[in-house]
Amino acid sequence: MNRRKFAGTIATAGILPQVAAAADPAPRDVTRILARYVVNAKYEDLPAPVRKEATRTLLNWAGCAIGGSRHETLDIAIAALTPFAGPGQATVLGRKEKLNVMHAALMNGISSHIFDYDDTHLRTIIHPGGPVASAILAYAEYKPVSGRDFLNALVLGTEVECRIGNAVYPTHYDIGWHITGTTGVFGAAAAVGKLLGLNEQQMVWAIGLAATQPVGLKEMFGTMTKSFHPGRAAQNGLTSAFLAARNFTSSNQAIEAKEGWANAVSTARNYAEITDNLSKTYEISINTYKPFACGIVIHPTLDACIQLRNENKLTANQIDRVELRVNRLVEILTGKKTPQTGLEGKFSVYHAAAAAIVKGAAGEKQFSDALVRDPEIIALRDRITTIVDPAISAEKVRVTITLKDGRKLEKSIENAIGSTKNPMTDKMLEAKFSDLADGVMPAAQARKVMDLCWGVEKLTGAAEIAKASAA
Repeated sequence: MNRRKFAGTIATAGILPQVAAAADPAPRDVTRILARYVVNAKYEDLPAPVRKEATRTLLNWAGCAIGGSRHETLDIAIAALTPFAGPGQATVLGRKEKLNVMHAALMNGISSHIFDYDDTHLRTIIHPGGPVASAILAYAEYKPVSGRDFLNALVLGTEVECRIGNAVYPTHYDIGWHITGTTGVFGAAAAVGKLLGLNEQQMVWAIGLAATQPVGLKEMFGTMTKSFHPGRAAQNGLTSAFLAARNFTSSNQAIEAKEGWANAVSTARNYAEITDNLSKTYEISINTYKPFACGIVIHPTLDACIQLRNENKLTANQIDRVELRVNRLVEILTGKKTPQTGLEGKFSVYHAAAAAIVKGAAGEKQFSDALVRDPEIIALRDRITTIVDPAISAEKVRVTITLKDGRKLEKSIENAIGSTKNPMTDKMLEAKFSDLADGVMPAAQARKVMDLCWGVEKLTGAAEIAKASAA
């Protein structure tokens, strides 16, 4: 499988460019080229490795949505909006409620992102599964969708959102947009539009409608609103596709026009990232999955801390201090020194490292409100310092633990577990799914959902996955 060539440094399990995407004179047909590709793309054209990666994306998304289904964030959202949510058409995974298609997509998008445990396209830090899978599974409960068509739509939606993200990353992200929300709406619109059978002009309009609905500010990181972004992207994508199907018009150059999306939300753009090599490369093939339930740039630190802890049977009271030599992105994105909630803890390298050393893990249980306030964790957290080192790229870290007896323990990480060079195996993904589903549904039910995800291509109706996930 040939992968897209691009400039920039390899970052945590993927690629984070150091320089902005180059400006590129905009052709007038970027939006239409993308729409034409989606309309004409066939399931039969997907290479086997791409189809396999799509099933991994689906399984990981479903596990994250089920795992987040009982979080306070979703309780509040469902309580607030159910009175206005219409007839029960689609399942909220991991719960007994059924809402209309639009609100089910919103809720599943929220729950899949609550733990910050979902998939990551590391070139752009987009979490592609949430907006797309949440939209198309809700739709599949409303109108029959075969497993093959569902998987094709998932691949295409991921392709659209990630290609658009490639064109504006990192400047779009750097100025404050949460790229999962702002590009996820395109992925959801394209994927649902594909299932609706939109023609080329209607797909252009769907993309245009998506372009006018960006959602997501980085200012919201560490709050409930961060997970709202992929949920709203899924909901807005559905809206875009449904309106376009009825010939609700939009600009034909919504992405590339002088006052279009790319120029409005980014200071640099490269349209070739959207249009080149369509059907020859697939962004889902470089999708990654998190072994740790927090911001991706912390993962090398967690990998190192857990290894040092396990290799040396460390306890917190043995440790005098911990030094983390990190890339600047770690401080920028996860520099909260005194988090007060579990959600804030996901953006604190200090809490994450302390919890990893004390507990030997960094799943969603290590980012609970209670653990963030645990005296032992706080005491160790306060003995952790970071040093931003220009020589440390974003996929690397060097951790030094100084013990009270004077000994120093060191660990460097080149490629953290979960990276493109050190990916999670299918067995690891299943273990993650089972852990997330624990306490939400019986083990046998979780096993059934996993089997349906792995075998989605053989399903007559993809809605079986949603129905099996109700709890």
